[in-house]
Amino acid sequence: MGDPTEPASSRRRTLLRSLAAGATLGTAGCMRRLRAATGWESVTPVSVGIKTLPADADPYALRVAQSVAEWLRAAGLEATVTPVAPEELYRQMLLRNDFDAFVGRIPARLRDGDGLYALLHSRFGSEPGWQNPFGYANLGVDDQLGEQRAATGEARREALAAIQRTVARTQPFSLVAFPDEIRAVRGDRFTGWHRSDYGSPLGYLSLDEVAWGPSREAATATTTPTPDDTATLRTVITDRRPTENLNPLAAEFRWTGVLTGLLYDPLGYETESGGVEPWLADGWEFETVGGRPQARVSLRDDLSWHDDEPVTAADVAFTYALLSDVTLGRTTEGTETATDRDAAVAAPRFRGRSSLVADAEALDRRTVEVRFTDCTAAVAARALTVPVLPEHVWRERTGPASVGGVAFGATSEALVTNNVPPVGSGPFAFERNVPGDRLVFERDDDHFLAEASPADLPGDVDGLPPYERIDVTVVGADETAVSMVANGDADVTGTAVGAETIPRIGRSEGVDLVVGRSPSPYVVGYNARRPPLTNPRFRNTLGHLIDRRTLVDDVFDGYAWPAASPLVGTDLVPSDLRFDGDHPVTPFLGSDGTVDADAARAAFRDAGYEYDDGTLVERD
Repeated sequence: MGDPTEPASSRRRTLLRSLAAGATLGTAGCMRRLRAATGWESVTPVSVGIKTLPADADPYALRVAQSVAEWLRAAGLEATVTPVAPEELYRQMLLRNDFDAFVGRIPARLRDGDGLYALLHSRFGSEPGWQNPFGYANLGVDDQLGEQRAATGEARREALAAIQRTVARTQPFSLVAFPDEIRAVRGDRFTGWHRSDYGSPLGYLSLDEVAWGPSREAATATTTPTPDDTATLRTVITDRRPTENLNPLAAEFRWTGVLTGLLYDPLGYETESGGVEPWLADGWEFETVGGRPQARVSLRDDLSWHDDEPVTAADVAFTYALLSDVTLGRTTEGTETATDRDAAVAAPRFRGRSSLVADAEALDRRTVEVRFTDCTAAVAARALTVPVLPEHVWRERTGPASVGGVAFGATSEALVTNNVPPVGSGPFAFERNVPGDRLVFERDDDHFLAEASPADLPGDVDGLPPYERIDVTVVGADETAVSMVANGDADVTGTAVGAETIPRIGRSEGVDLVVGRSPSPYVVGYNARRPPLTNPRFRNTLGHLIDRRTLVDDVFDGYAWPAASPLVGTDLVPSDLRFDGDHPVTPFLGSDGTVDADAARAAFRDAGYEYDDGTLVERD
């Protein structure tokens, strides 16, 4: 050690002379610290902050994040975990791109593969919402995403296979597992729970009333009748956001569109096979014009909004215009300039589907012509599944958004309104809400379902459901939600609950366990806009530090399926991306949940990084 009384400039010259003379130091780490002290170079520890939902908002995300952070630390990274309330987390992730990494679920349903377009295409990397929240940019993947939209048969399958392989290698996100969605239900009031898809409004619309036999009075003579009996479907959820905001375009408030899907009708619903069947429309005809698909869509007769205004083709055309630009060009003369088009603000939800539409035109009150971009008719049909919005309500929301009287020109009121009370055309209408506590919908007996033939409807829906209202109650924990069902105070846990509640469900008389695989996987998502996460080799190495089998066993209690592709559950996954014991592209660098530190360090060194006393560093 030098004389502490020696001036700093003299000490620095002494150190420089030592380096020039080739002084031998004990370790490379000491050499780097000495170089940093002399100002020759400096190094910065590599850190990754992981944001996720708190335990009361998601039964698994926080535990996954904590496990991943431990594995990163074992490899020499500085890793932190920050739980963030749902709407704030989604604002930071989806609107402001303020994150290094996040643990959560991708909400997209990817049955036909085209959902990957919005999730990964670089054109969406600067837009808000779930479309490419990673800021991923890969020109080869962009080309293949465009190719799969326009190709058919084996050519499309090959394009999708190439996309999946590149994503598995470059890791814009590390796929963890597809969870089983666990719910507690009561079978003493309604049936059909086990055939329902709770990720779609159709699941709730397909429930049946319990058959009471020839005499309802005799059947209830020895029991205590429930108030209103089966007039109300009682659901309990742990997410308060739907009680506060019913804007179908608000990305930070919408995990799924189940409740808003009961308020707003789409032209058609996607089926389990990946096709689309008519709903608000009574049919459509596709043709090819100029090498691109075009659809003439006919609406059902006598449709009306919940405020009794008629639903028309003009509302459909308006919806597609609004989704492509929530400001509608901000013109007052009905014209649009090139500058207006350049400043378009697309709705952050439904972006992948709305991007398929070039324009839409109302031909008469019941007929709309939808013209599409370069894609096949099968892919174009996905655009018919967006919710149709009433023009007379939403047009006035295309002006600049304002908060506290201050206008924000980069968006419109359509994205910031809480939309309470909403005006839709769905089978249920808004009745009342208590923000953070309760939400009540009333059945619309004038809905077309009252007259529709079951043969005309998708899924197991055969008309209006037997219940007259839906009563949604918010509680703070999964255990509380299950207890409400067990005590007879609710019919279903509307949000999925964690595996730790299964023993409670199993012990409760009259309560059934419903388990179905979710189409929305848990991922560790990376912000590819921030170094070192801009480096695909760095992200690839991070992917090697996730033991998916251990997470499934320890965090999900076995109620999840590890996977290497987001298209698991379809026939589009190539054989070389099937998960067989470990990830086929980024296998875990260790065993039984323990990182092999030497192997991890070697991998990071191969990726161009260094270590200083066991800490991963990069040169400034």
